[in-house]
Amino acid sequence: MNQTNQMSTTMKMPQILGVSFIAFLLSTAPACSQSEPPSPQGVASLAPAELRDGEQKFTANCSACHGAGGVGTKQGPPLVHKVYEPNHHGDAAFQRAAANGVKSHHWQFGDMPKIDVVKPDDVEQIVQYIRWLQKQAGIF
Repeated sequence: MNQTNQMSTTMKMPQILGVSFIAFLLSTAPACSQSEPPSPQGVASLAPAELRDGEQKFTANCSACHGAGGVGTKQGPPLVHKVYEPNHHGDAAFQRAAANGVKSHHWQFGDMPKIDVVKPDDVEQIVQYIRWLQKQAGIF
């Protein structure tokens, strides 16, 4: 083998080893992932059947500001947060917020407007969904 071919083979060896290693990792990945997949962070799990109406109402009326699964956005605070646990913000606080709006007091997102399209029964369902999310997150 001449010196040019030997040098070319020597330079390609790390690349060949790297590609082989990646191929090995990819071939073992399915075997390693046969256990229960981790739940994605910041995304709510599928709510139980009895909470799906609340989830749908939350998605339609609240998630634009409070985020999918209540994790917050640049427009509004996360409701899946210790600040909103039942001992600090009881269910009635959510009713008042929807009916009257809220002056900003915990966060710097600005005031929350009242939400005329949600009625007290809607808010009750939304709150049940939020409480479920909070429990899933270990807040209470």
